[in-house]
Amino acid sequence: MNLFNQALLRLKPALDHISVSDEFLEVIRTPERVVQVAIKIKMDNGRIRVFDGYRAVHSTLLGPAKGGIRFHPSVDESEVKSLAFWMAIKCAVAGLPYGGGKGGVKVNTKDLSIGELERLSRGYVRALWKYLGEDEDIPAPDMYTNPKIMAWMTDEYCVLKGRKELGVFTGKPVSFGGSLGRSEATGMGGFYVLQTIQKMTALPRSGARIAIQGLGNVGGSFGRIAAKEGHVIVAVSDSTSALYREEGFDIDAILAYKETFGSLRPVEYKNSELVEVDAKKITHEELLTLDVDILVPAAVEDSITEHIARDVKSKVIIELANGPVTAAADQILEEKGVIVVPDVLANSGGVTVSYLEWVQNRMGMYWTEKEVNEELKKKMVAATEEVWEFSKNRNCSLRTAAYSTALMKLYRAFEECK
Repeated sequence: MNLFNQALLRLKPALDHISVSDEFLEVIRTPERVVQVAIKIKMDNGRIRVFDGYRAVHSTLLGPAKGGIRFHPSVDESEVKSLAFWMAIKCAVAGLPYGGGKGGVKVNTKDLSIGELERLSRGYVRALWKYLGEDEDIPAPDMYTNPKIMAWMTDEYCVLKGRKELGVFTGKPVSFGGSLGRSEATGMGGFYVLQTIQKMTALPRSGARIAIQGLGNVGGSFGRIAAKEGHVIVAVSDSTSALYREEGFDIDAILAYKETFGSLRPVEYKNSELVEVDAKKITHEELLTLDVDILVPAAVEDSITEHIARDVKSKVIIELANGPVTAAADQILEEKGVIVVPDVLANSGGVTVSYLEWVQNRMGMYWTEKEVNEELKKKMVAATEEVWEFSKNRNCSLRTAAYSTALMKLYRAFEECK
């Protein structure tokens, strides 16, 4: 079964709790558009290479498509179709006036020079610009793309269009129409979700023990905010190692070291200097099965498998990565009473601030970081409360509740447009 069909299977539990028409299901299971292009780029050595590029749009019932562009060797048609579907669900869960989109290029960016990367970025836009637009399809950064790449793409689009249209891409540098607060938005949004869940459960408001798998931008932002609010980060990991410390880590120090040296080390600040502290090296699997209050998978998909789920001891899982819990593991966790906050809710802070960036571009008026975070919090709290209420009323998991509420929003739009 390909990735797209696996994604559609997430709809099945939701359909036990809501009533929609067969014609709507036929529509929502089918992408509106999938485009594949050949991007011809002159490399630094003068040779021409051809890269496969993709862009998928899944359901624009609620508004223009929204979704990232990734540069990665795994990119193919099935992947972008499945991710566009998830974006359609995520935007509906978050209450945003967007459909789902996703795109990418099959490439290993580590093999490219900075000049080759720019030519590839601009080449992607030249191949697909007629399908993009502020009211049509609005890309953003994703895996191995960043604000600089969004700036190149936006500039290329504006040249081709013959006018400034900064709202066609989000996740841009602040100096080029980007929004304050965008880089921390996914982690920040995840923390607002956690705060809302804390009010509904017996989770401690402060002093909760947290393990974070994947201390990148998202996991790092979440960890920094959680520590500032009085929680204890007892375990962290990156792609190469995992660390545990009973008394907790100085997240600011660890992130500063990682940014400078590119590796994970157990350090803390002492007299403004980074000094190493004692910590236990553990395996990635051990991190996922620690006895903690909150587990935050913020790395890769399918990291919590059926095998690992049986040993999970955390009370709550906040899915900051996309698809970190397999379907089989999901069922085991639900039976164990673990609260799993699904990715389509937990990590929707990024697309929410992308929406706020788009609004600012359209208005020509820009907000302070405090104002952006206030708007982000309002939307994340409202979405979490809606999903939580549905879950309690229908006695179903938060994932099923999230998909159910999203489908109902899409279905109402579908019926109104008939």
